[in-house]
Amino acid sequence: MCLFAGTEIQAYDPDYDLKFTPKLQRAYFEIQKLRIEPARVLIEEERKIDPDNAFIQYLDNYADLHYLLISEDKNAYKMMVEKEDQRLTIIGKLPDNSPFKRFFQAEIRLHWAFAKMKFGNEVSGAWDVIKAYRLLDENRKQFPDFLPQLKSLGLLHIMIGSVPDNYIWVTKILGLKGNIQLGVQEIETVIRKVPLFKQESQLIDLLVHAYILQLNESQRQQIKQLPKDQPDNLLLHFFATTILMKEGKSQEASYYLYNAPTGNDYIPFPFLDYLKGELSLQQEKYESAFSFYTSFQKQYKGFNFIKDSNLKLFMCKWLADKDQQALMYINRVGKTGNTIVEGDKFAQRLAEDYAAQKLLPEQKVLFKARYATDGGYFDHAMELIEPLSERQFTTADNKAEFNYRKARILQKSQLPDNAIPFYDRAIALTQSSAAGIGASSALQMGYIFKDKKQNLKAIAYFKKAISYKKYDYKNSIDNKARAALTGLGQ
Repeated sequence: MCLFAGTEIQAYDPDYDLKFTPKLQRAYFEIQKLRIEPARVLIEEERKIDPDNAFIQYLDNYADLHYLLISEDKNAYKMMVEKEDQRLTIIGKLPDNSPFKRFFQAEIRLHWAFAKMKFGNEVSGAWDVIKAYRLLDENRKQFPDFLPQLKSLGLLHIMIGSVPDNYIWVTKILGLKGNIQLGVQEIETVIRKVPLFKQESQLIDLLVHAYILQLNESQRQQIKQLPKDQPDNLLLHFFATTILMKEGKSQEASYYLYNAPTGNDYIPFPFLDYLKGELSLQQEKYESAFSFYTSFQKQYKGFNFIKDSNLKLFMCKWLADKDQQALMYINRVGKTGNTIVEGDKFAQRLAEDYAAQKLLPEQKVLFKARYATDGGYFDHAMELIEPLSERQFTTADNKAEFNYRKARILQKSQLPDNAIPFYDRAIALTQSSAAGIGASSALQMGYIFKDKKQNLKAIAYFKKAISYKKYDYKNSIDNKARAALTGLGQ
């Protein structure tokens, strides 16, 4: 038996007539390029030759996952989700002494966990995560040398290891064990030793570092190099764009966004227009941003980012001092879309603030500074903030945000010591309100002191970040703070 061994891609189990043929491997990589239909053609050709090959069920599911995550097609979701049990049953016919049996079952469970959570079915998705973890854990005990399982087991170890303190009791009751360091090592093992799953594991590694842990310089370079090595890979261009934007490098991100491959073979991806709108908004190119957000809404058939994009359409007019034109878009926020993703939740709250006359003209400069900072345009952001003082803002929340924005600009401009008093002032102003500003300030203070090797102070600030209750983006901040605390031995 030769299972993903050596330097060549070998993926088969001859004892059980289980083969990852060259054509199926091409389909696997076509899916990762978001060329779903060409992949399905290849899969169907193999199905005619060997319909019982379990790799076909795995790839069917893998293709469905990518389609659903990109399209957010509710009708397709209703039809496709019914296939989960069917595919699990077929794979369940593999012998118990095949390492692929539990591995494929776990992969399918994980695929559907991500899809269900995307479509708002969190409870069912969470159970799939639990079942996937148990399957992988059992498989590791029975087949410790079967390396492909470490790809997903590593991801789960990181995710569970970054669960905030107030949810750790749940993971313990369910028998889930998190370990961020172990998880990273497991994924790196697959990258080094399993050529077939190298790229998928690289993407997992980059995503968990970008959104849960912290990227190092080598990983940043990798993010930029991967799409250059594969100019026909739309997914790699998308990841490079979004991660670089998250890192405050929108100028670099625009290269990958505007050079992303196009054509009928690729799944329709209107969210790329949304990202173009984001880049324009950060540069105060409001008419251009308005056009991209409008194009996104016309093409998009999904349900997330509806409130968010309407808020951005409002911002394009409001920040350009066209308040009357802006009104219709802020009114749309409360009437359309869902509040599954954090951006939509924030948009809903801001619309409520506007209706309650809590969104004040003095906040325009704060939003301009926020968007400029998000894009990495720190000099312009400082030009907006530097002439102002806390006294020019009328509410405690706006005073806190002013201090936070100034601190963020200084920190991003490689002046962390200058940022510290402004973060501390923001925290002091958020004891009774503006919890999101307080938590974000505490998180960044934790990072500053962690970088300065002042671990006791860093730990105190990360714990402070987690202590804030009920605000937009709490899950993201809690996960980052928890992951940082774990890295510091807490």
